[in-house]
Amino acid sequence: MLKSINLMKELLSGTDDEITNILNEPQNMEYEGTTFHINDNNYRSRLAKRTLKKDGYFVVFWEKDVNHCNQAYAYSESPNKIVISIIDKDLKGQFIFPKSLLLEKGILRTAGNKGKMAIRVYPSWENSLNNAAKKTQAWQAPYFINVSNEIDIRRLTELYFS
Repeated sequence: MLKSINLMKELLSGTDDEITNILNEPQNMEYEGTTFHINDNNYRSRLAKRTLKKDGYFVVFWEKDVNHCNQAYAYSESPNKIVISIIDKDLKGQFIFPKSLLLEKGILRTAGNKGKMAIRVYPSWENSLNNAAKKTQAWQAPYFINVSNEIDIRRLTELYFS
């Protein structure tokens, strides 16, 4: 089982919510790319990776087009939320981004914007950041939950289902 899906199951274990319809996205298995449902909500999931040369965690956001070329996810086809899990030794957390935010930030593709095929995320425990990374962390922060020590079920539910 994928580490990111196991984390989600662990987080939701104290609720009546169940993860169903898990589908692997073969082109992004290095980042544990999946889609799934919880109740009537659909999600896309990724596991972010720590990189050696830069702070934060790297994660990809692409799929193949009809010509087998990489392209950013399309806003019109994207699930309502994209969940990015971070599992780094004892540190664990999730970003749960609504697709409307990813559109606003130019990450999802539209007719007028090619989108981004990867981003860097900065959880709350990252604190020695340059100014550009701090700015990115600031817009990401409201969508992050640190679950390293305890789980705030109210906050988790709000992020997943609001």
